[in-house]
Amino acid sequence: MSDTAYLDWPFFTHHHGDLARTLDTWATQHVSQMHSHDVDAECKALVRKLGAAGWLRYAIAGKAYGGGEDTIDTRSLCLIRETLARHSGLADFAFAMQGLGSGAISLAGTEEQKHLYLTRVASGEAIAAFALSEPDAGSDVAALQCSARIEDDHAVLNGSKTWISNGGIADFYVVFARSGEAPGARGISAFIVDADTPGFAIAERINVIAPHPLATLRFTECKVPLTQRVGAAGEGFKVAMRTLDVFRTSVAAASLGFARRALDEALHRATTRKMFNQTLADFQLTQAKLAQMATTVDSSALLTYRAAWQRDQGRNVTREAAMAKMVATEGAQQVIDAAVQIWGGMGVVSGHIVERLYREIRSLRIYEGATEVQQLIIAKDLLREAAL
Repeated sequence: MSDTAYLDWPFFTHHHGDLARTLDTWATQHVSQMHSHDVDAECKALVRKLGAAGWLRYAIAGKAYGGGEDTIDTRSLCLIRETLARHSGLADFAFAMQGLGSGAISLAGTEEQKHLYLTRVASGEAIAAFALSEPDAGSDVAALQCSARIEDDHAVLNGSKTWISNGGIADFYVVFARSGEAPGARGISAFIVDADTPGFAIAERINVIAPHPLATLRFTECKVPLTQRVGAAGEGFKVAMRTLDVFRTSVAAASLGFARRALDEALHRATTRKMFNQTLADFQLTQAKLAQMATTVDSSALLTYRAAWQRDQGRNVTREAAMAKMVATEGAQQVIDAAVQIWGGMGVVSGHIVERLYREIRSLRIYEGATEVQQLIIAKDLLREAAL
């Protein structure tokens, strides 16, 4: 395991330290050796493993539905994502999507919905997906066009969703559609759509540089009972934003896990690579690079766990979570790039650990709010506060 001194920071309790160390041991035994060429099958297997071992309960709110606590502990969520990311980006993805995909149900679902879906998500028996983005509505969520026409006791969905993680393997999708109660963000509702619902189809599977299940979804006169609506009519945008608020800080934590692994790999290479009758680590240029990498990791960790701690204290962390995501994702990209440079030619060999990290980190700077969006969020909050 990487340096664990940060687990003694005042952000954490003894429980958090024990959690991180226990998961690291478990992941070493059950995750690191998994390298299947069938990404769908590997992701499904990881969900089952994480569920059987009890880790998924930390991504679910409500003890009565299989969750670890009645509310999600953000620090636990972040420590799990950081630890899993250090071992396997796909393991981190499998864990995170169970939480994000079912988060709306945790926050606003009915008792029946929670018992039916959350218990299976927590055990790893059902795979969840969060269907928000569209071809013309990514960062601008309020611009989405997928429609939900209300007919008697059903909603009829038409339109498409894209960049949907777990698309093609999920058992159900929480879909956000324009239901028309009001213009803009106030006229969006959320619905649970089971994968076998008539009128729902996978339009296209999307291949990306760090492979994981990803797809475009299509809805054609897809009838969903109104009992499958999550939250009140027209409240879908609020539910989506609340869900993202829970998990945004954890994206920073996953980036931190990638960065810690890259620093470990760089240190190993620097201290063992012989060059000009000394090691690579003996060169001041290498030492300067390692110092910058370590400082970037610690600054990212401080911002990440400050935001997680504040959220667990019940505080609003809009600005702090945006800062954490921006700094941790951008910083991890820099740390991983430096690790590739230290490894030299080996660093760009397909399948090498730092090459994999180089591909895996890139999407985290985009999803759940690109870096530029985080900058806007931070600035808007600063300006709002200055105007008071």
